[in-house]
Amino acid sequence: MSRIGKSQLRFEDDRLLRGDGRFSNDLVASSDAILVFLRSPYAAATITNIDYGTARSIPGFIAVFDWRDMQASGVGSFVPRAAFSGPDGGAMRIPPFTPLANGAVHYCGEPILGVLAEDLATAEMICEHITISFDGHQAVTTVDQALSANAPRVWDIFPDNRCFRLEKGDADKVRGQMARAAHVVEHQLKISRVTAAAIEPRAMRVWFDTESDKYRLETGTQTPNRIRPDLAKVLGVPTDQIEVVACDCGGSFGMKNNAFPEYAVGLWAARRYRRTISWRASRLESFMADSHAREQIADVKLALDETGQFLALDVAITANLGAHLGPATIHPVVGNIGGVVGVYSIPASHVTVDGVFSHTQSMAPYRGAGRPEATYIIERMIDIAAVQLGFDRVALRRANMIKPAQMPFHTGLIFTYDSGDFPAVLDTALAAADYSGFEKRRRISAENGFYRGLGVANPIEIAGGPGKKPHSEFARVTVCPTGAVTLVSGSSDSGQGHLTTLRQILHSQIGVAPEDIDLVAGDTRSAPTGTGTFGSRTVAAAGTSVVRCAATLIDKMRADAARLLNADIAQLSFEDGYYQLVGTNRSVGFLDVVKAHAAPVSAEFDGGADDATFPNGCHICEVQIDPTTGAVEICSYLVVDDVGTVINPLLLEGQIAGGIAQGLGQALMEQVVYDPESGQLVSGSFTDYAMPRASDMPRFSVISQPTLTASNPLGAKGAGEAGTVGALAAVMNAVCDALATAGAGPIDMPATACAVWSALNKASQTPG
Repeated sequence: MSRIGKSQLRFEDDRLLRGDGRFSNDLVASSDAILVFLRSPYAAATITNIDYGTARSIPGFIAVFDWRDMQASGVGSFVPRAAFSGPDGGAMRIPPFTPLANGAVHYCGEPILGVLAEDLATAEMICEHITISFDGHQAVTTVDQALSANAPRVWDIFPDNRCFRLEKGDADKVRGQMARAAHVVEHQLKISRVTAAAIEPRAMRVWFDTESDKYRLETGTQTPNRIRPDLAKVLGVPTDQIEVVACDCGGSFGMKNNAFPEYAVGLWAARRYRRTISWRASRLESFMADSHAREQIADVKLALDETGQFLALDVAITANLGAHLGPATIHPVVGNIGGVVGVYSIPASHVTVDGVFSHTQSMAPYRGAGRPEATYIIERMIDIAAVQLGFDRVALRRANMIKPAQMPFHTGLIFTYDSGDFPAVLDTALAAADYSGFEKRRRISAENGFYRGLGVANPIEIAGGPGKKPHSEFARVTVCPTGAVTLVSGSSDSGQGHLTTLRQILHSQIGVAPEDIDLVAGDTRSAPTGTGTFGSRTVAAAGTSVVRCAATLIDKMRADAARLLNADIAQLSFEDGYYQLVGTNRSVGFLDVVKAHAAPVSAEFDGGADDATFPNGCHICEVQIDPTTGAVEICSYLVVDDVGTVINPLLLEGQIAGGIAQGLGQALMEQVVYDPESGQLVSGSFTDYAMPRASDMPRFSVISQPTLTASNPLGAKGAGEAGTVGALAAVMNAVCDALATAGAGPIDMPATACAVWSALNKASQTPG
């Protein structure tokens, strides 16, 4: 009876494909006041004067306000959700992060004024009548600039541009292993800055209910219960005074996991001016004001003995945080550094992370939230070591992999892996990708004037964490005698297919028809607690809560079932939706028991799984490079993934493919660019910020090879970010492998046609 493990088309797609979705901008009413923001054209400047001219006399004008207006109402700053040691051993340096600029601007696009009008055209006209004067300063946009001698300070309240330093691992042991190593391979890896570029720009509809004294925010978000306390701290109100309702979400990918300045401004203005307010970002605003991700430099040392056994890994990461610390700015660069040792047994490891301020937009989680970077570091270093030392890259990986018999395995760097068979996953991938035939394919490409390369990556990530104490998730299941079932979940869908997946899980537990299950999610009024959707946690977290609710319902109805069967409770078992009298063929269905009960029954659970999980896999990518143009063609891409129990193979394949597309996009073309002199955003449109198209994508092959986890009752490990986690390394390893055949490279991402052609051209001009 169970539908777990069965492919099921998404129940939600019929509504969405018919155009019946309710996205943020669909909520706008004609009576709404429209909010727009006047933003800074400077990356670093002092605001010297604001001339409102005739702006207030324009018909349709409602209000214009700045930070002083908000501050007078008791509004404060955003604060990070976590803090680490400061660079000088003291407290982490936390600058003010006010929703509107407080006398100075620190990145291009920072909001300075809020403008309210009766319609968008009027609001934009009002902005044109306002003149802001600035005293511009020199900007620093990269970590090299920010850490250089006599660099301009992003924040004058601090002595330099350093924010924090985090250190993990055993530095002394690493130094000892390095000293006795036969080989120490060193390399600097640069990881580019990207943005989520969601199909639906951020938008909101807000109002304040004077009768209930509550704020309401409707927006596309994956974490309603997570952004609510962030906004409450800024507004200086209790968390339960803010209601957040997540509507359909046209792409989130971690970026909409956060509370943004615009939301705080909108909520404040709704109360101040007693209007329902709508705002939608333009695409330019999205590039400027959506959080960015990933940018960091990693200086890496990998020590090996003469046979190729790994002895030690030392990683020094310098991360560009941007100008402000949002609620989750520091999480990606520190939360998943345990994954930098990968699936390998490395006796000694040590990582330092230095966070650095710059005159750029702040960072936040983006699909993978530090996991792709960690995997990229170890997997690129293995390839670099193999090339420099003459080892076979696959044999080098296999010789150092953690074996199944070693599970659970404590890596020595934060994480303890609970389950997995990494060598078997690698072997399956190599066979399915016809690895043994690659050199023949390389020769054929060479005969046709192309360079061919193959990249291997073995990603692993923490999912559903933190380890030992995963975040909780809320669920409530109510079953009516009519057969109607309502499932309330604190986990909000942003495109992952929660309705389908959670229906399959609940159906497998109590036998109710999936079509009869109504899912209520993304609404803090219905689910007053909960964590949300991120970190590949939905099945392990929300799924666990659903299973716990089902178990409670089964126990609640057991006495009623015993009466219907004229049996003792102890004689009953429950399986496939039926109470069974042990040793007989007598049974009664769960729904029949509820019908006889003649009243709805309900159960709720707000807790976590037993532990985090560690999904893992192997990605193999083949590319072909045209030396005349530098263009990179993805010839094939294969993934073997261990995500534990697979609820819906069809949705799993879609999640993996979407993740690969985002990782591939960063590896080959996506990059947020600021002018190094002025701090102006250069990549402010899709003309400047390249996105992968369907023609750039190969047909992905996805093979599931699960080992179950005991960390949650479903045995599931998480899959939402798995594709991206492996793609950065697999694609770049393939590109650099192809370049190596021409004596070129290695290069850093993005491997644009220009970058690849330049590397080939440079190699052709190198003597010898």
